[in-house]
Amino acid sequence: MPTDVLLLVLLAAFLHASWNAVVKSSPDKFLDIVFVTASAAMLCVVAIPFLPLPAGGSWAYITVSAAIHVLYFVLIGAAYRSGDMSHAYPLMRGAPPLLVALASGPLIGERLSAGEWSGILLICAGILGLLMANPPAIDTARTTRLALLNAATVAAYTLVDGTGVRLSGHPASYTMWMFALTAPPILAWAIARRKEDALRHLRARWYLLLMGGACTLAAYSLVLWAMTHAPIAMVAALRETAIIFGTAISAVVLRERYGYGRPAAAFVILLGVLALKTM
Repeated sequence: MPTDVLLLVLLAAFLHASWNAVVKSSPDKFLDIVFVTASAAMLCVVAIPFLPLPAGGSWAYITVSAAIHVLYFVLIGAAYRSGDMSHAYPLMRGAPPLLVALASGPLIGERLSAGEWSGILLICAGILGLLMANPPAIDTARTTRLALLNAATVAAYTLVDGTGVRLSGHPASYTMWMFALTAPPILAWAIARRKEDALRHLRARWYLLLMGGACTLAAYSLVLWAMTHAPIAMVAALRETAIIFGTAISAVVLRERYGYGRPAAAFVILLGVLALKTM
């Protein structure tokens, strides 16, 4: 993988972990997700007039991706309400790279070398190792189910977007339209069901929500650009180094408990990154 692609995906990983930490710090995770997504969409609406339209062949992918992302954001909120970020996040992010790698060959014709497989497997093993290093969490079984369901959702939208962005002719435009279509359904639901709560939440956390929206938009824009320059499965795996940033944020900023096995798991993830870099 080219160095510039690798560094930009690592930046995307940090941004991704940052907006997840914003959500986890909230007393109402679902409303945070609603307004983070709405903030990203608002930024997209500002940018869209200055960008060319995505190619016609990519619009079906944009629409399907937006629908999958609605489910993704809802499941994140449910998982974080159920248990610790340090338990849910490794599951949600550790399984998708393997699922994408297994599916990308038969579905989109991407073939990975033995070295690329080793990098992906090391990253997945390291991420799941972080989960094993965590102390027992409250409501672990429910959190696990929600996180694994979201892992399948992440794999689905990764394959859809990786294919669609290559057809779009313009990764930034593809990303902006996808976010612009994702936000309205969950924003409308929040306003219809919880208007007063939503307004109070927005007044109290607007600056964090805007920051989270900027982070998620920038992170995914970088990831989709990278998928036009490298195999989807490799980018998907490298993106999940966000777990290193995420667990650090959850421990240092959010004061969640963590086990002593995390440094070893992080080392395994770094070995996977090095394997992908040398391929």
